[in-house]
Amino acid sequence: MADERLTDIKVLAFDVFGTVVDWHGSITREVEAMQLDVDAQRFALAWREGYKPAMKRVSDGLQGWTKIDALHRQILDELLPSFGLSDLNEAQRFHLNLAWHRLDPWPDTVAGLTRLKRRYVLTTLSNGNVSLLVDLARHGGLPWDCVLSAETFRCYKPHPATYLGVAQLLDVAPEQVMLVAAHHEDLEAAAACGLRTAYVERPLEYGPAQSKDVSPRASHTLHARHLLHLAELLGA
Repeated sequence: MADERLTDIKVLAFDVFGTVVDWHGSITREVEAMQLDVDAQRFALAWREGYKPAMKRVSDGLQGWTKIDALHRQILDELLPSFGLSDLNEAQRFHLNLAWHRLDPWPDTVAGLTRLKRRYVLTTLSNGNVSLLVDLARHGGLPWDCVLSAETFRCYKPHPATYLGVAQLLDVAPEQVMLVAAHHEDLEAAAACGLRTAYVERPLEYGPAQSKDVSPRASHTLHARHLLHLAELLGA
């Protein structure tokens, strides 16, 4: 018997950083390519660690609305002195900051999205700004039908307006949208808004030296090993 939670789904909305693209491996490679005298893996982790606190400053009203490109640059400028890189010039900083526009997809991503696209409308739902998401799509060949961003709604996930906004813009009910993400807190916030949820295992999101618990949680509608496995679970 078909799972009633799945039969009415029309839209798959995807978290991007970590779920669709490998931010840690890509940033590490970019830092190494610039031949900076730092531990590239540690630098990538430190840069990412500034992400949530920076968004919280905006969400708490301590800073006006700021797109992720600008937040990434703020974090980068704050981070460089602690790695002995204060002398990086503006051109180097600009190039490095745009590394977030050149993140590589996980090996299963394009094939998985292509299969899922046969049956569902595919959209991003990322805190990344629109220009960043478009560049990632072109860089990695990501076959989105639609690019939606926190920038679209002027608030970051996990604000309910982001999840409910997908349903509103695409003229479907919240329960007809499934959020696909590698982050439990993102999925839990989406579920609280009535969306279906699919957790995707990305054990190497933080690199080979960092362990990540990818065990199933009963609160999620589906649990997939990767996007091709999700396509199998959805019959796509």
